[in-house]
Amino acid sequence: MNQTCKQNSFRYKITQLLAFLPKQVGLWLCAIVAMLLCWAAGQPLNQLEPIALVAEPMPFTPKEFYIADVVDERKDRKAVAYLFPETVGTDKPGATQAIDLKGGTIAGLKQYLNKSLPQNTKLRPVIIRLKELKVTESAGATGTVEGKVSVVMEFDLKRDGETVQLLQYKGGAKYGRSPRKQTAVEPALRQSLVNALKYLNTWMDKEADVNEKLAREVRVFISDHVAQNADTVFYNASRPLTWNDFRGSPSKPSSFAASVFPSFGYESRFEVEKGIINIYLTMRVFMVKDYSWVRAGKDPYGLNHEQRHFDIVKLVSERYKQKVQPENLTVADYNSIMQYQYIESFREMNRMQEQYDMETRHGLDRLAQERWNQKIDEELRAFDKKASK
Repeated sequence: MNQTCKQNSFRYKITQLLAFLPKQVGLWLCAIVAMLLCWAAGQPLNQLEPIALVAEPMPFTPKEFYIADVVDERKDRKAVAYLFPETVGTDKPGATQAIDLKGGTIAGLKQYLNKSLPQNTKLRPVIIRLKELKVTESAGATGTVEGKVSVVMEFDLKRDGETVQLLQYKGGAKYGRSPRKQTAVEPALRQSLVNALKYLNTWMDKEADVNEKLAREVRVFISDHVAQNADTVFYNASRPLTWNDFRGSPSKPSSFAASVFPSFGYESRFEVEKGIINIYLTMRVFMVKDYSWVRAGKDPYGLNHEQRHFDIVKLVSERYKQKVQPENLTVADYNSIMQYQYIESFREMNRMQEQYDMETRHGLDRLAQERWNQKIDEELRAFDKKASK
């Protein structure tokens, strides 16, 4: 019996009942009956139950991640599915009903994932940002019901107290079903979720060893550039400065006997191997010949004073090396930390050069010069000893 037959039978029985009641009571009951009939006409034949995702093992076991959380970022959070209720006989589908997952979208999804996907917390924690999860249905041309599943997820890595965007997935499925059965809905929705997680798993397996976002640690390898060229002297303990290296002329009038132009920098190269960021630094401590000059009176004492300016730059560069060791860097910000520490070390170099010239009075104070000679030599020996271990 369809909905129309039921309503007609209901009206017939009420009419028979009214025939035996007093007129006033009958009028009163007529009003109530009219309201009941209007209410009954607006109700669907079947109120759909929430969708319960069937938990079953997924066709893969993650080796690189586990799902740490699911965040709902859908625009439409009213329901997951808009489905036609099941019909009887030759009835046509009525209006669609808004149906959610059992327990609610996020709770139902988390429960399904916890039961279907291993949660190994020793792996990388991934957060699912749910952008869209929707099933919609429309009437097919041949009397069937056509369904469409749409899934949009963004996957983030939880790392060092922050989230790192990894990738986005867009997918879904289509299905057709009889108006009288809804058994195709849940499998189509579930398979769409499996496809999304399978996509993530494939990407993680491929990128785990080589993608910087997935790296677990950093290692630092530092070398010194010592090869010489015609215009520049690169610091080398076995190759001290000579007066022949001072080829420039003063850019402005000066009362000093000589001036040296030393500085330092670094070249960097990065590689990701087996989940580790390898940082290769080449330090360059140098003196530019054409910017360094000397007047008459090229004595060894004066050359030593200029050499110590060069040595100070070497000391600062060695201190910089200590600042960029792995324990001082993070996977997320290693490069910016290195750049910041370089700027700080460059400022330290300038302050130390000024202090050296002030205390030695540009080499005129021989006692102060000797103190600086000893101080610089001791620190250089300490760095050499540490490097040889």
